[in-house]
Amino acid sequence: MKQTSLRKQLLTRILSVLILITVLSGGIQLYFMDKQIDYEIDTQSSLIADSINQGIEETDLAAKSIEHQIDLKMFGYAKHIGDMLGKEKAEDITTEELIQIKEKLNLSGLTIFTRVDNDIVAVKATDQKEIGFSTKNFGEIVYQASDDMLNGKDPTVPGAYTEKGLLVLPIMMSGTYEDQPLFFKYAYYHPEGTDYFVNPYIEANEVYQFTQDIGPDSWIETMVKENSFIKEIAVLDPKVFENPELAEQYWPPMKKVVHGHFKFETKKDIQLLKNLANYPEKHSYVQNIKGEKVLKLFIPIKNNQVIYIALDYAEMTDPLYRHSIILFVTGLVSLLGLFLLSFGFFNRIYENIQKIIQQIKLLEAGDLTAKSEVNDRSELEQLSHSTNRMAERLNKLIKDTQEQATKTQRLSILLEAEASQSIEKMYGLSTEATMKSRDQLYEITSFMDEIVEILDSFKDNPKVKYILDRLDAMREVANDRTAATTDVTITLSDLLQSLHGQSSELSDISNKLLDYMAKFKL
Repeated sequence: MKQTSLRKQLLTRILSVLILITVLSGGIQLYFMDKQIDYEIDTQSSLIADSINQGIEETDLAAKSIEHQIDLKMFGYAKHIGDMLGKEKAEDITTEELIQIKEKLNLSGLTIFTRVDNDIVAVKATDQKEIGFSTKNFGEIVYQASDDMLNGKDPTVPGAYTEKGLLVLPIMMSGTYEDQPLFFKYAYYHPEGTDYFVNPYIEANEVYQFTQDIGPDSWIETMVKENSFIKEIAVLDPKVFENPELAEQYWPPMKKVVHGHFKFETKKDIQLLKNLANYPEKHSYVQNIKGEKVLKLFIPIKNNQVIYIALDYAEMTDPLYRHSIILFVTGLVSLLGLFLLSFGFFNRIYENIQKIIQQIKLLEAGDLTAKSEVNDRSELEQLSHSTNRMAERLNKLIKDTQEQATKTQRLSILLEAEASQSIEKMYGLSTEATMKSRDQLYEITSFMDEIVEILDSFKDNPKVKYILDRLDAMREVANDRTAATTDVTITLSDLLQSLHGQSSELSDISNKLLDYMAKFKL
């Protein structure tokens, strides 16, 4: 089985963990970043919408306050004109009178409206273009209010200043001068007991422009300039998007874009605004407009209108992305730093382990002089010192054993030589002793046989018989001693032979031991 080095194992495992942590960290950061982006966008858009709504309300209130002052002024003009005319019928009023009043009060124009058949039209005017102009042209609401005034009722027109017998419309574009956009402030007053109502009006281009300068449009423009991530802001009227014909009527004046700009208009926006006319609720989505991501917000407000905000999605999200990237890169650099530090630390440990392994391999190969040098003040340094001491002691042991084996070899050779010589000597002595013993036994036996032969004739004599028995006993003793001498000689010869063999074997063992010792490097 192929082994894998610790260095490779560590590198593989740390890289695997590093990649895993990077992937998990990136995924988690991406998830929470998306959540944070949604939260930030929702929070900022809500703050912007609230700020815009408040700003519009404040600036609209300021513009209306200024216009209300003009309403009061127009009310004074209208009543004063009624007093100056002092006539009950419209037909009694002359154009010259109207022109004089106009010039005296510095008006832009003065018109007299009265009932003609089923309509209320201008019958006298300082500007002949006004003659024949019908209140129905302003719409049913203004016509009904005009009819109420002539009938002595209080007029009711949403968004207009009204009192008993008085109606002052907001600044609006003239319906007479269609060739150029002129803005006027119209007042309608019905003097009691007359069949007409007077319509003084003043040119309000400058006033209109002034109210625009301090009104919502100016505030919206300021917001767009001061906030680079805001593309455009507008106040939209969903009902006009649902029914575009409402924009063509004189009263009430209605238009798709009430304030601001709606340049990034798309089909999806139009359809959404049509739905908001009946189901007002907040909507937001991102669209690609001319290669840029634009976050669009549609927030319903009072008066059935909608605040529209177009935000630069990239500019809003880039700081969050940059922050997340910085965090991710910082984390990755930290992990890489930790990896390099860990790998460098382990690499030193690995190199020291390799030194000890190399020493052990040399010891395994028989090199008892091998040593390792590890100086890292750690357990590996202690292990290296222990291994070095073990090698030194083993070296000394082998050297001592080699010396003893050499001595044993020399002694075994001497013992073998002496044993060989002793065997030869013993063999000669034993042979000589055996021969002598046998010769002596033969002589003794022959002598005894002669005595027995002489005494055999006197065997009946008890004493002779006793002597013969003793002679037989002596013969046996002589035979036994001769046999014993022979046995001792043989045993001693065998002992010397065994000693010679053992000394020879000891010599072989010492030779082998020396051969084994020669394999070690001392």
